[in-house]
Amino acid sequence: MNVKYLLIACLAALSMFALIGCTDSDSTSSGPAGTGEIRMYLVDSPSEYDAVNIVVTRVEVHIAEADSNSGWWVVNDSTATYDLLILANGANAVLGDTLLPAGHYTQIRLYIGDGSNVVVDGITYPLTIPSGQQSGLKLNHQFDIESNTLYELTLDFDAESSIQQTGNGGYMLSPVIRVIANIISGTISGMIDPASARPWVWTVAGLDTCSTYADAWSGYFKLMALPEGIYAVHVEPTDTTRQDTTISGVQVMAEQNTELGTIELIPG
Repeated sequence: MNVKYLLIACLAALSMFALIGCTDSDSTSSGPAGTGEIRMYLVDSPSEYDAVNIVVTRVEVHIAEADSNSGWWVVNDSTATYDLLILANGANAVLGDTLLPAGHYTQIRLYIGDGSNVVVDGITYPLTIPSGQQSGLKLNHQFDIESNTLYELTLDFDAESSIQQTGNGGYMLSPVIRVIANIISGTISGMIDPASARPWVWTVAGLDTCSTYADAWSGYFKLMALPEGIYAVHVEPTDTTRQDTTISGVQVMAEQNTELGTIELIPG
């Protein structure tokens, strides 16, 4: 065989081998057979504190087939600190993202570690954790992980309700967290005019009050993780020269945002 043709044949074989190698790698990008993906987001309802810093050391979920001591799967074991008060009006943090065996799950467990604190009038106070929660805060939430499917959920951490002042002037953390699957929930957003009114914007979802403060500069607000349904959105300005207002009949659709446009607050 001519040397020229021999070289061409070798190059063609090498190209075919590289192509096969790339194809094999891509075929496993969705994870092993029988696994699906979970992704958790963390958001916050507003509070009057300067900052609320929560140290999360570990996140786990429990599969239904196992007993209470086994069957816990780790979603995230990288320690991270979250300032809850910046996780509002559409901002969120990814609390965990991993592959899990397909199946039915019943609980989420959060481990909150030392170093969590609250800032009040510029002073930082450590948050004590009740002894019963040091083994992990358990949140009941039923969900299914399906093969090659992403399951997303949002944990709405109510900072105001979660922190209690103790008799000795300290602060204790007893987390109040609402859990909602993204696939059955949506959002409501809008603008407040004037933004300087800095209103508290809230609505009721079942037994829960979902709320936020409109941004003081832009007037923008966004209510997160609302189950599908019809809502009344209440706007209560912190500026007492403006009147409260309510927008009724606001429809929320799953995985969609309902935009209310600009809400003008009437002088009062």
